[in-house]
Amino acid sequence: MTDRQNSPSGEDSLIARYFKPLATDPGAFGLGDDAAILKAEGDEIVVTTDAIVEGVHFLSGDPPDTIARKALRVNLSDLAAKGATPAGFVLTLALRSAEDAWLTAFARGLKEDASHFGCPLLGGDTVSTPGPAMISITAFGRVLPGKMVHRSGAKPGDRVVVTGTIGDAALGLDILRGGDVARALGADTAAREMLVSRYRVPQPRNALAQAVRAHASAAMDVSDGLAGDLAKLCAASGVSAVIDAPGIPLSAPAATLLARGTVGIEAIVSGGDDYEILCAIPEDRFEAFARAAGIAAVAVTSIGTMIAEASVPRFFDDRGRQIALKRLSYSHF
Repeated sequence: MTDRQNSPSGEDSLIARYFKPLATDPGAFGLGDDAAILKAEGDEIVVTTDAIVEGVHFLSGDPPDTIARKALRVNLSDLAAKGATPAGFVLTLALRSAEDAWLTAFARGLKEDASHFGCPLLGGDTVSTPGPAMISITAFGRVLPGKMVHRSGAKPGDRVVVTGTIGDAALGLDILRGGDVARALGADTAAREMLVSRYRVPQPRNALAQAVRAHASAAMDVSDGLAGDLAKLCAASGVSAVIDAPGIPLSAPAATLLARGTVGIEAIVSGGDDYEILCAIPEDRFEAFARAAGIAAVAVTSIGTMIAEASVPRFFDDRGRQIALKRLSYSHF
């Protein structure tokens, strides 16, 4: 994403108008070069990248500012789970057309979130596409040497802990698609809006990054579904887990829909797009972690225990019966 000064093309003009104002970091050179500089400052640089695609991660009618926020926040969520402090990002934007109203709103949302989370734009690229719109962001974070929290590292006896609430985003998507959740909530506008907001605008837990770094033995963010992502973390750590399904934190609308039978527990734990942190916390560190989470104003819940097995994590109901899950997570393929 460069702003070439001689004979500007349509792309150059687009970048200069909408994105150059976001490039406030000195290492971005005002988007006037072919690359940027990110100073390590003695830290290790954590790199993560995620793309969101129209029709898969957002809908064509979603407000442009929420699309921009989601594109950045899903990457910030990865940094939070690694215990990293945001340092900057690069953006690739593929659009069918360059519409002023859409780009103005998109750039506004991106600018506000870049400022709020301390993660400035460093560069990138803009291209046209005949297919669905796609926004890809690569984000960079900083950690002290050797302090990044990996998926591996969980030990038998560690608590399985999640932030926030689980399942809301999948229910919000169902509402936007006019599914059973939309019909069940009827005129409950507040519940509908809350669930849709959770789908459109994730809440990355960057305020908890320091506590994750200090106390977690393993961590990752929940993007494809709690059940599937827990299975990935367990596989990387060479352990398994037992989960108390009734203890999984739910929002009031999600709890109501589950109690009514509108949705089952599988939809909650396998739906994806939660962007909460899933971590393993040693028993003797949990109280300190919970205190740090309270100071950071992030809710955390202990939902199970890591065990010394190589099996897929098991979920149990309030009667101690194992829940059969046909699907663990969302899959792109």
